[in-house]
Amino acid sequence: MPQSLAVRPSPAAGLTQVHDIVEQLTTRESTGEVLTALRHLPAREAQWAPMPAWVRPELIAAYRAKGVEQLYTHQAAAAEAIRAGRNVVVVTPTASGKTICYNLPVLNAVLEDPDTRALYLFPTKALAQDQLAELNDLAERLGDRFGVFTYDGDTPSDARKAIREQGHIVLTNPDMLHTGILPHHTRWTRLFENLRYVVLDELHTYRGVFGSHLCNVLRRLGRIARFYGSRPQFICSSATIANPGELASRLLEAEVDVLDSSGAPAAEKFFIFYNPPVVNRNLGIRRSYINESLRVAQEFLKRNLQTIVFANSRLHTEVLLTYLHRVNPQPPGQPETIRGYRGGYLPGERREIERGLREGRIRGVVSTNALELGIDIGTLDAAVMAGYPGTIASTWQRAGRAGRRSGSSCAVLVASSAPLDQFIVKHPDYFFGRSPEHAFIQPDNLEILVNHLKCAAFELPLSAEEKFGAVSLGQLCERLAEAGFLHRAGDHWHWTQEAYPADTISLRSVTSDNFVIIDITDQPEVIGEVDFPSALTAVHPKAIYLHQGEQYHVERLDFDERKAYVKRVDVDYFTDAIRYTQVRVLEIGEETHLAAPANRAHGDVLVRSQVVGFKKIKFFTNENVGAGQLELPENEMHTTAYWITLERPLVESLPFTISERQNGMFGLLYALESVATLLLMCDRRDLGTAIGERPPSPAMETGREEAQEFSHTPGYAAAEQKELFEPNLYLYDAYPGGIGLSEPLYRVHGMLVRKTRELILGCPCEKGCPSCVGPAGENGERAKEAALAILERLEE
Repeated sequence: MPQSLAVRPSPAAGLTQVHDIVEQLTTRESTGEVLTALRHLPAREAQWAPMPAWVRPELIAAYRAKGVEQLYTHQAAAAEAIRAGRNVVVVTPTASGKTICYNLPVLNAVLEDPDTRALYLFPTKALAQDQLAELNDLAERLGDRFGVFTYDGDTPSDARKAIREQGHIVLTNPDMLHTGILPHHTRWTRLFENLRYVVLDELHTYRGVFGSHLCNVLRRLGRIARFYGSRPQFICSSATIANPGELASRLLEAEVDVLDSSGAPAAEKFFIFYNPPVVNRNLGIRRSYINESLRVAQEFLKRNLQTIVFANSRLHTEVLLTYLHRVNPQPPGQPETIRGYRGGYLPGERREIERGLREGRIRGVVSTNALELGIDIGTLDAAVMAGYPGTIASTWQRAGRAGRRSGSSCAVLVASSAPLDQFIVKHPDYFFGRSPEHAFIQPDNLEILVNHLKCAAFELPLSAEEKFGAVSLGQLCERLAEAGFLHRAGDHWHWTQEAYPADTISLRSVTSDNFVIIDITDQPEVIGEVDFPSALTAVHPKAIYLHQGEQYHVERLDFDERKAYVKRVDVDYFTDAIRYTQVRVLEIGEETHLAAPANRAHGDVLVRSQVVGFKKIKFFTNENVGAGQLELPENEMHTTAYWITLERPLVESLPFTISERQNGMFGLLYALESVATLLLMCDRRDLGTAIGERPPSPAMETGREEAQEFSHTPGYAAAEQKELFEPNLYLYDAYPGGIGLSEPLYRVHGMLVRKTRELILGCPCEKGCPSCVGPAGENGERAKEAALAILERLEE
């Protein structure tokens, strides 16, 4: 009997075991403080529709051979809308068969007219590989009457010409479209002349900076398609967000039909909110949510239920994996049945893990948000989330990875002590009764727009009368000409540089550079990669790099060659980098003087950050067992920020010592960030924080990510602080150029201050805790009191 069948429990057994675990957790925690919510989502029957009459018989036969006799109602509705020539966005839950919505009409069109071409865009290579397998299977059943290929950075150069000529459907990602297809459109004449469909999968991922870039990439795609005489139709699919139609319309700059009624069946699901028990009520300290996530996941794994554990960072992914390996040791020579999955693993390793999950050989996986998207990993029984993912939409996406269409499944959200996590688990009705977040983009952000104008000019000359989206190009082109990028000839602006601009513009991060990680324990071997910003915190010299639960000591970081050299070690700690952040105001957009001696403002800022050291954290106990200093290069970012200035009379009116005032400010900023995340319905990682002195001249203002360390910043004598210290409390957009979060915060300043005070007052701790102003042990015993005193004055 195949191993995959031998280890997989029957659906009936899985159903009973899920019920048993839910019952066990419920009876064990009867106070209601730990299990704050238990929701039962009943099974839902499928709603069917017949295959449309216009579908070709051979395509019907191919789907029938795959077991698809008829369509779900949303699949039929999407196929009809696409057939009618309308732009469409399909918004249905995970595993509802969204791919048939676009594959059916696209393949039908290709079979009707072999010149038809389609471009499929996926946010990740893994999703494109997933879809390639599905389309190859259909091509085989149809006698290879159409060509389907992936075109990404891994595509061999000798295969690229054949893809350009023979590919009826080209599967790629926005990054490759941006750097590898649009700048070389003359080689893709056949595709652009016959381009009829563009498919955007996982639309909800295109928000913020990535979505703003994609909108500009699509503007460039539209220019080139029109140049070749085609006007493609757009088909989008999305997980549930509050504004799919608005997001699609902004991305495509065209009208879009929204289809959001799912006809797919769903199995029953239990959704549990688990709040780790309090171990010290005065300090508000709870059990470690990482350790509690381990305990909950182990309940499922020991019953042989296939389980996915989501962590919110690469570090926590590897720490949880290390813990699970230690409590589930494998016999010598046996492959691990619990694996990690995150960005930075090599493509072959990720494909092997996906395959192991589908076949049932891998019983557990610990992942970052890399598996949140619709990669086919088969039917899982349980999803455990170590910490709130930051948005309602992401939480439902992660929960949806367990329990596809039959059987019973369970999703458990284990809350951390962070204020946002605590709010969600203590107000389950807010989560279950609220629509998911809105997704916003700012395609006309000047930094992003100008970069893509350079790319557009390289691809085709820009006309003086032309518009790029809604933006008139005259003045911008003149500025670019003054800077030496463009030259005007008649009514057109031409690119003048030798280099092609798309190569230096990353759609997702500050820089497109990656570091390769090389294991030099024995023969040198590449084991992973990491992007430039993450390299400074993950593979700095003396760091412990974690990969598949194994520890590697970083021997050397070579900046010139972009390589990190590591050796395998066996230690009982991991490292956590300490980052120092500096903020300088470049230009004030708006400023308002408040009734209290304070100001609120928003505008452009320069953020400099540098990794200055690291801490050694012991596994399981989280003890700090050592530290080290580092000298690494600075990162610079021009972005936007909202800030509150506390003027000297307000600061001096606080009945606290200088260090207590500072601790109160850091505690206040900690709480402000949490409330701002909730008000903006954005991810916590979208915002950065810093505190600095309001400068009498254009001086630099400084702050640390770790609040308690600010008081040790050199250069501030106590007397000088008392006389001059007028702090600015910054909340800045954590992306180059900003993504439009700062001005809305400025507008809702009053509500932000009021809700922050309610959060701190409502916390039952005495002296501050991770759920309000941060741990009392780090921020000082009077941080909560001082933060409330500042808020009272701001509300006056």
